[in-house]
Amino acid sequence: MISESQEHTASHGTLRRIASGLIAIVQTRLELIGIELAEEKDRLLVSLFIGLAGMLLSLMALITLTALVAVAFWDTYRWQALAILTLAYAIAALACGLKAFSRLRDAPPIFPATLAELEKDRAALKRTL
Repeated sequence: MISESQEHTASHGTLRRIASGLIAIVQTRLELIGIELAEEKDRLLVSLFIGLAGMLLSLMALITLTALVAVAFWDTYRWQALAILTLAYAIAALACGLKAFSRLRDAPPIFPATLAELEKDRAALKRTL
């Protein structure tokens, strides 16, 4: 027959193993979140710098185009040519703004691998309990 102290010790051992397992799972998931955060940060920084370089070069091209059109139409339709360019720039800026807003609104969820692993952990815990 099992004595009360042996049963108490066995239950403590089981609780310690469960707690140890849960701590290991949490530690692994936190490491995964850290890795995903670092990858996302690197991706965003590269995208940001490439985007800024593209914007700077585009701005230089637009300034040069505006000067070229102004010089070409200086004697005849200078203000009309500049008005058309201004309208074209405004429409392009609006389209870019709407596209950026749409991409932010429809962005995928953050940390997909971590969320999937946490869901697996939750399902495993449901089966064991």
